Amino acid sequence: MRQQMHRVIVDLDDVIDTLLMALLAGGHVLVEGTPGLGKTYLARTFAGSLALSFKRIQFTSDMLPGDIQGSPIFDSRRQEFEFKPGPIFANVVLADEINRAPPRTQSALLEAMQERQVTVEGRRHPLPEPFMVIATQNPVEQEGTYPLPEAELDRFYFRAYIRFLRSSSEVEILQRKQVSGEAIDVEPVVSPEEVESARAAVQRVHVERTVMEYMADIVAETRRDPRVLLGASARALVTLLYVSKARAALAGRSYVTPDDVKQVTPFSLNHRLILKPEVVAEGLGRGEIWSYDLVAQVVNDALARVRVPT
Repeated sequence: MRQQMHRVIVDLDDVIDTLLMALLAGGHVLVEGTPGLGKTYLARTFAGSLALSFKRIQFTSDMLPGDIQGSPIFDSRRQEFEFKPGPIFANVVLADEINRAPPRTQSALLEAMQERQVTVEGRRHPLPEPFMVIATQNPVEQEGTYPLPEAELDRFYFRAYIRFLRSSSEVEILQRKQVSGEAIDVEPVVSPEEVESARAAVQRVHVERTVMEYMADIVAETRRDPRVLLGASARALVTLLYVSKARAALAGRSYVTPDDVKQVTPFSLNHRLILKPEVVAEGLGRGEIWSYDLVAQVVNDALARVRVPT
């Protein structure tokens, strides 16, 4: 999958790995970045390398829950209502500009992400497996957007941030576009059965108790940081376990090392901490316009303070 994606995507190795780890761990990914940096292109390329069903949902301020879940349609021949599934019924769902959806629609998406089902007219409809949401949002343009509730943010296993590339990488993009344009020249290389088999293998990855204690110490350290209003939750700790196992599996190991934990922690915790308002204001005064950078500093400081098991 890495090889297929790099036929189209230049650099972004860390972001690609977060998508792979989330797929293996059974989680979802929030991708942030300013417009034009390839967030949607990345998600489409990722889905193209999988032999799985893919749907894109362009979120807007007037979108209703039924627009993503589906709704009952009256069948005149059978004289009864029949449920017509919405675009959420796919293995990989791209939720484009998720923060433009109103709270009711975001709530419907939250149920799908957490329960792997949707409820319409009191009836539950299970979603296909594997199921994964790749959501995108623009952190700069706030007009006409609705902030994602903390409960919804907590359901994402990772928050990946795409920044401007180096000039050499941008030249490489131009060279590829000159040949292929906007075409996504990738081939599906992973089947649904292989995804399920890989997920089962990840579950068998072993984690020593000392490494688990290391994870717990990191999460506890974020709660003690004086810059933090609300630290990482117990769900964040469980997620850290899952993605650390996925990272070890991607490295070809059947056990998790402290280095696995250190590598995934910044991406797994950066959207789960709420900083104090005065800390955010001070960061803005220093020209740090991204809260992402402020939270990343808190997480990295926590990692530096916690003793690494030997």
